Amino acid sequence: MVLIPVTRHIAIDSDELVESYARASGPGGQHVNTTDSAVMLRFDVANSPNLPEAVKLRLAELAGSRLTRDGVLVLRSDGARSQLVNRQDVRDRLLALIREATIVPKKRRPTKPTKASQQRRVEGKAKRAAVKAGRGRVKFD
Repeated sequence: MVLIPVTRHIAIDSDELVESYARASGPGGQHVNTTDSAVMLRFDVANSPNLPEAVKLRLAELAGSRLTRDGVLVLRSDGARSQLVNRQDVRDRLLALIREATIVPKKRRPTKPTKASQQRRVEGKAKRAAVKAGRGRVKFD
């Protein structure tokens, strides 16, 4: 059991990560046809004891289609020739996603434009309309 630090207060257990390997497409020539360099990482968000509920909810929202119905986050990396590099890349992406989910979005407080700004806007529109009105066809008497 090795804990992987995500933030100062959150760490996930390495046993929660399930990695599988497959043949990758992309760079590598004949080498890519013989080695399992693509890495598929599965992380069970729904049943993770190390993530707070609020983080799980935001992570599920951020993950989008990468999250299965069972609440398992699936990430794949096959950009490099090396399995080790792909493995590190997919883990880094998982940690970045979890870190992003730990950020609590600020509540939006609706504001009203001031009377002066509304008046300036209307005056600007009137001025612009006058400029455009002057661009019409010229009548010769």
